[in-house]
Amino acid sequence: FLARFAELEKAREHVHFYRITDVSIWNAAAAGLELDFLLEGLAARSRFPLPKNLEAEIRDWYARYGLLRLERDADRLLLRSSDMRRLGDIACARSVAPLLRDGPEGSFIVEEGKRGLLKQACMELGYPVEDVAGYREGEQLDHFALRETTLAGQPFALRGYQSEAARIFWAGGSVQGGSGVICLPCGAGKTVVGLAVLDRIRTWTLVLTTNTVAVRQWKRELLDKTTLREDEVGEYTGDLKEVRPVTVATYQILTWRKEKDGDFEHFELFRAHDWGLVIYDEVHLLPAPVFRATAELQARRRLGLTATLVREDGREGDVFSLIGPKRYEVPWKELEASGHIAGASCIEIRVPLPAATARSYFDADARNAARIASCNPDKLKVVAMLLEEHAGDRVLVIGQYLEQLDEVARRFELPLITGKTPTKERERLYAAFRDGSLTRLAVSKVGNFAIDLPDANVAIQISGAFGSRQEEAQRLGRVLRPKKGGGKALFYAIVTSGTKDQDYASKRQRFLTEQGYGYEIRDSASAGLRGGAS
Repeated sequence: FLARFAELEKAREHVHFYRITDVSIWNAAAAGLELDFLLEGLAARSRFPLPKNLEAEIRDWYARYGLLRLERDADRLLLRSSDMRRLGDIACARSVAPLLRDGPEGSFIVEEGKRGLLKQACMELGYPVEDVAGYREGEQLDHFALRETTLAGQPFALRGYQSEAARIFWAGGSVQGGSGVICLPCGAGKTVVGLAVLDRIRTWTLVLTTNTVAVRQWKRELLDKTTLREDEVGEYTGDLKEVRPVTVATYQILTWRKEKDGDFEHFELFRAHDWGLVIYDEVHLLPAPVFRATAELQARRRLGLTATLVREDGREGDVFSLIGPKRYEVPWKELEASGHIAGASCIEIRVPLPAATARSYFDADARNAARIASCNPDKLKVVAMLLEEHAGDRVLVIGQYLEQLDEVARRFELPLITGKTPTKERERLYAAFRDGSLTRLAVSKVGNFAIDLPDANVAIQISGAFGSRQEEAQRLGRVLRPKKGGGKALFYAIVTSGTKDQDYASKRQRFLTEQGYGYEIRDSASAGLRGGAS
């Protein structure tokens, strides 16, 4: 119940702490949850009466959603409100006033190009704009269709939740839909949801994703599961600059510039064609400059795909205002119960800091101390135990620090993929892992996102970003694709006990706890690793 309109802050044994925020309430309102449902549900589940100030805060936040509306009146874009006094106050704000002109009585005219800027400015004032002004249709893809059989001859059909997600996003083509975020676990087929949305809209589409490997995975899926031809799917990366009816680009190429303060030369891609849909893959990673370009794209339908709305930079409000509210979400454990993602066990193994390393750890500043703890050399003893334990499994060893990963690759003779690995070599190694000729692989943080390794069933995390919940979600997701025979997945996190490494790990655990996963903690001296992943 709480997860539908509140954010998990921390989990301590059997006590979980949730935070209700303005954005979480606005997402609930946009999803159609009634105010009485929220308040009565809280009251029914509370041991003590709800504090009056909490109820008042929720009522106030809820009332703000939809108070401001962007509407289309013939060829004009108008900002209106049912509360004229409040509309007048907001229109006088320093950040809002330059974006408006006087309009018909009770409204203000908004220039088309300032639609997104206005929504951002109002969001920062605490008044989200409900945008029902509609969209440009874009150039049509009339012959587009989903295949019933893949190119390999395998039957293909949308799963129920994938079809439902696309239906809710499309909303019958009305102004009530067409923009927003769909949250599904890694391995649940977010790319296929993108194809399902494209099938409903059938328009020229721009897909933005995290790296060149992900671009080519999108291309493979588009060609494998739709009637698009090779010459209708373009790659826009550092290697190729193709603009075609469906074009897949990286965030990196869009944010590239020759000089630090120079122009983003490839932003022209947003205006290169009459796109009817823009898909933001891994929207929680959307770079700040792309928000700027997205502010100009409010007349295009916008779909965000992600496993988690958590952003480490705190810009969830920009996602809400510029991409749209959360439209659809399925809990991880629900998909696990239905067999659409693999069951998983999460195990943290705590390793003491060697005496020889302890002094340098306590003498170091905060950042270097975290690095020393994360790169604890005794972690490799646990890696050796785990690799032996899972000799028959498909294993990913994932880490943050390159020197640590280099040592793992050297000692255990593992192929290693980092940001420096050429794209062609990455694709070769991923392909070898998929076809079973390679069963062990070490990857840096470049392996966190949009990597399709369906048979991976064991992940060993040896280091991670500082308390990044989004990273923990992505790394678990690498092993959650359904297994042949219904086997389970195992996610190990090796952590240095009594250090910042353990503190950061406890923060990363929050996302997994929020999704219903138990997190078993073991001591390395008595880890009892026997149990198997399959």
